[in-house]
Amino acid sequence: MTEILFYHMHQPIEKALPALLEKTLQRGWKAVVRVGGEDRLAALDETLWTYREDSFLPHGTETDGDAERQPVLLTSSASAPNKANVLFLVENAPSEALTEPGDYERIVLMFDGNDEDQIGKAREDWKKTRAAKLEATYWQQSEQGSWERKA
Repeated sequence: MTEILFYHMHQPIEKALPALLEKTLQRGWKAVVRVGGEDRLAALDETLWTYREDSFLPHGTETDGDAERQPVLLTSSASAPNKANVLFLVENAPSEALTEPGDYERIVLMFDGNDEDQIGKAREDWKKTRAAKLEATYWQQSEQGSWERKA
């Protein structure tokens, strides 16, 4: 059964996402990061190359080519040609996968705790997930960046 996790961020996505992607890759998993629009896709693409001076996350976008070979694929579409184990939904990305998880081992919906629109959408998605009788957990980020399970 697919694990569904709701991550309530207090840090910007540019700080929170890279750490979670690093853990995903350490497990030997592939990831798809689905965003709500092309502007955010370009910004996250840049972030993953530069978020730390001593490291970068190997990744690409569908337009880069060889999408099926990318360990982390950034997209604004519903496709996952890299056969990802984990789907990250960020910044109001379409969330139909929460109730139809397919072959993903894990789905992570990340939302900004300072953005009322994202909070509202996450609440709606939580209700839909629970109504579909799927298990979901809720995690809240501390100011230091660690995650604590709340539900």
